[in-house]
Amino acid sequence: MTLTAIDWAVIAAYFVLSIAIALFYSRRAGRSSDEYFLSGRTIPWWLAGTSMVATTFAADTPLAVTGLTVKYGIAGNWLWWSFVMSGMLTVVFYARLWRRAGVMTDAEFAEIRYSGRPAAFLRGFRACYLALAVNSIIIGWVTAAMAKIVGLTLGVGKWEATVGLFVLTALYSTLSGLWGVLVTDFFQFVLAMSGCIALAFFALGAVGGMSGLLAALHARFPDDAPLSVIPSLDSAWMPALTFFVYLAVNWWASWYPGAEPGGGGYVAQRILSTKDERHALLAALWFNIAHYALRPWPWIIVALASMVLYPGLADPESGYVRVMVDHLPPFWRGFLLAAFFAAYMSTISTQLNWGASYLVNDVYRRFWARDRSETHYAGAGRLATLVMMVISGVVTLNISTVEGAWKFLLAIGAGTGLVYLLRWYWWRVNAWSEVSAMAAALTVSLGAQLGLGLSAAEPRDFAILLLGTTVVTTVVWVLVTYATAAEPRERLREFYARVRPGGPGWRAIVPEAAGEGRLGGGLLQWALGCAVVYLGLFGIGDLVLRGSMRGLGALVVGAALTAYLVRATRGESGAPVRVVS
Repeated sequence: MTLTAIDWAVIAAYFVLSIAIALFYSRRAGRSSDEYFLSGRTIPWWLAGTSMVATTFAADTPLAVTGLTVKYGIAGNWLWWSFVMSGMLTVVFYARLWRRAGVMTDAEFAEIRYSGRPAAFLRGFRACYLALAVNSIIIGWVTAAMAKIVGLTLGVGKWEATVGLFVLTALYSTLSGLWGVLVTDFFQFVLAMSGCIALAFFALGAVGGMSGLLAALHARFPDDAPLSVIPSLDSAWMPALTFFVYLAVNWWASWYPGAEPGGGGYVAQRILSTKDERHALLAALWFNIAHYALRPWPWIIVALASMVLYPGLADPESGYVRVMVDHLPPFWRGFLLAAFFAAYMSTISTQLNWGASYLVNDVYRRFWARDRSETHYAGAGRLATLVMMVISGVVTLNISTVEGAWKFLLAIGAGTGLVYLLRWYWWRVNAWSEVSAMAAALTVSLGAQLGLGLSAAEPRDFAILLLGTTVVTTVVWVLVTYATAAEPRERLREFYARVRPGGPGWRAIVPEAAGEGRLGGGLLQWALGCAVVYLGLFGIGDLVLRGSMRGLGALVVGAALTAYLVRATRGESGAPVRVVS
């Protein structure tokens, strides 16, 4: 790709603005760990929710969506579209509970829900596992995708691109703390979405518009299989077993960043940083609508165009970048590269800040240095950020495809989701339930892949792997739960008083709990929330691909249901937390 002076000017302007924001918030971030990691818990819902969306929109996302669409058709995106159902559970049931918990990280949750040495072990183990292992994989695949983009557009090698990207992001993320990350996320999300919409426009121009794209795909695939949102039962693009697993198992069984069953990770961090319970719930609602309904179609359009322009690519993910290189005019080349830098930096800065919060709050402060100053812990957060970047750099150089990394992470977390959902609503879950679930999922998944030869990259193998791992993991953690002692009743009462989940699962500890909560009404709101997102997703798709009035009707119904859900949240309050001593 040849960049003109105006392209370089656009890229330079982006970096100047990003660094300026980081410098502006650096002083505030250094005041305390609460400011550095949670922005003083004063964030409005629209900023917290947009930051979640920006974090899930990384340099890897358009490439991975392109790979899925080229190989499996539009229906291949059910790999992540299925997580709508998990996300809406967080909106309806868990966002308010996280905000009431008042912890700094989801790892800290272990020591308000459980007690004694098992709780301390779980907190430290989970913090290190997520910050150093899982987080490194996430940062690795995002950086590998961005290095691929830089390599194809600027001719830079993977090693050189990785080092350069880490240096730029380290300066930005270590300075700013969460406030700087949040504000920059908002700016970066607008820039990244604008760039992707522009690329879709130019991609359509290269294939003769939407009519030319559809005609070319129909000539190559007379059954229109790549355009089907719901695959046929005998589809080679999406085997029935795989589609079933996506819809019936994947969304509740697997832990995945941004779609954790019951919330967690950086989603929990953003929820915990909001002003009160209603802002927490609205942030999660906006995130799910924007993440699943508003963003995918520009990426899918470019993916479909790449199938026409570059048939038979050995690396389908690279088709997205090739459209950039070959079909963008001056200014837009620089704009889209800046947009990809924005998408990359918004995700990496969040992953680093989130990972550092584990290492500082749940390991260093909890076990090594309990009584230091708040400025000391903020400084430790900056050092932890740099350590994670070094580890992630090694991982980056060993990742080949984004889709493969996505599926690998889903597979090693299969079966853990149910315990994360039930720990809030069933008193009998204990610390060993979580430990055994994590250990069993990792062991069974790796054993099946390395010993039995199942490949997470193959749709049918992935379905078998996920089902098998989920069944074994669930059996293991349930058996361990009943084989080990329950948590002390006093700790359970304290936890219930603090988060007030309600429901029959607490009847044995708090008799009045069965009549509290909103399980029945909540399930109705959950179903309506899922309908909102899917109506938006497929309504926009119908309008974009076919200009159908049916799509417009779906959007109108979705908007009406959204208004209802927002009104239904008005009863959510920021009531003070009650803790029984």
